[in-house]
Amino acid sequence: MAHFAKLDTNNIVLTVVVVNNNDLLDSEGVEQETNGVNFLRTLYNEPTAVWKQTSYNTFGGIHYTVDENGNKLPSIDQTKALRKNYTGVGYTYDESKDGFIGPKPEYRPSWILNETTCQWEAPTPKPIEVLPSNQSYGWNEETLAWDIVTHDLEYHSN
Repeated sequence: MAHFAKLDTNNIVLTVVVVNNNDLLDSEGVEQETNGVNFLRTLYNEPTAVWKQTSYNTFGGIHYTVDENGNKLPSIDQTKALRKNYTGVGYTYDESKDGFIGPKPEYRPSWILNETTCQWEAPTPKPIEVLPSNQSYGWNEETLAWDIVTHDLEYHSN
């Protein structure tokens, strides 16, 4: 299945719909985005609507696949990576980057846009140190640093 995002005049995503891959095929059996756009314009009777294809398996400019053990791995064929990120309602399409950008997290005003991945990132990289299973890193907007957060892993049964 293919996914398409409908954009408003400000390139804000209004909706995301699924289109059968067969509706994208050209006369030689090759999927073409323009065929999907034309299909949707006809289906919704909106001949000038702006639709952009998006990839459910693309994140940060990398296309992923899931192996037999359920592990998410970068695909061998990165030509499937499409528009930096799978989109959602409220995302923005940036034409110059040919990418979808999610809304900036309101609770993280210090974060900046990575121009390559179209992802919001902390102004300092998250530490890569391996922590015990009951700990993780959490962003502290007041100190603009990563804090170690300890979690209660107590098991409760009913």
